[in-house]
Amino acid sequence: MQRTLFDTPLVSTLLHACSRAVLRLLGWQVLGHLPPEAAKSVLIAAPHTSNWDLPYTLMVCLCLRLRVRWMGKSSLFRGPFGPVMRWLGGIPVDRSRNNNVVATAAAALIAAEGPLQLVVPPEGTRGKTRHWRTGFYFIALQAQVPIMLAYLDYARKVGGLGPVFVPSGDVEQDMLAIKRFYAGVRGRNEDQFDAD
Repeated sequence: MQRTLFDTPLVSTLLHACSRAVLRLLGWQVLGHLPPEAAKSVLIAAPHTSNWDLPYTLMVCLCLRLRVRWMGKSSLFRGPFGPVMRWLGGIPVDRSRNNNVVATAAAALIAAEGPLQLVVPPEGTRGKTRHWRTGFYFIALQAQVPIMLAYLDYARKVGGLGPVFVPSGDVEQDMLAIKRFYAGVRGRNEDQFDAD
């Protein structure tokens, strides 16, 4: 797996301090912690309603001293920004082709040496959608890792980690339980997110 800013001790320590300072200056609070049983896990990144979600998510992850990789649409990785996005922990996903992303991501989590948290936005888009994709769920199920309910609540200016969720295999019931956690969370573009 490619090295990222999260694997570079000096850089990640510096960015940890910078992220804490920037978020504090902007009035944000970071809550939660990563329990030992979730050292390898899938992090839900919800709600995903704005391009601002990526920098805020990365700053929150740095504040919590996580070692993350995140999935993003392949167009983000074109041109000169590609190497930067990969160094920020990005993994390009080509949604126009069936690349068996779930199996590949699950295998990467299993093979990872040490802690690794894979950040996946369940909506799959910044645009308004009522349907959550289940890829994050099946990645966790196949890799036999828990799901961390991570969030950015722009209304309260709070970001962080909620409870650990262990998938049971009953996707319909589990998705209802997961969405209940996000019922009161407000995205930057509030009208584009509906956890019901």
